[in-house]
Amino acid sequence: MADPMNLEPEEEMSVELELDDGTVVNCAVVTVLEVEGKDYIVLLPVNEEGCSEEGEVWFYQLVEDEDDPNKEPELVYIESDEEYEKIAEAFDSYLDDMEYDEIISDET
Repeated sequence: MADPMNLEPEEEMSVELELDDGTVVNCAVVTVLEVEGKDYIVLLPVNEEGCSEEGEVWFYQLVEDEDDPNKEPELVYIESDEEYEKIAEAFDSYLDDMEYDEIISDET
């Protein structure tokens, strides 16, 4: 059985988004959140060096094809302000949890 404390660091995942104007933006995947039974992906746009210039994140609904699990998931733009706010709150909670985890791990 593998030692859970000696896991390999996860490989950073990224996706390329094509914007409405045809611009392609490379984004690092920050996390996937579940909010009210739906999956949302949090993306951080990065430059060629893999750095974020503005530090803003983008939220998209992550929709998988139930009939074909091998098909790439679809990223759906969130149009509802109410839905966007719920995701933003969930992401804030995620960040708070991450900060808490870092504080706890620093103390041990």
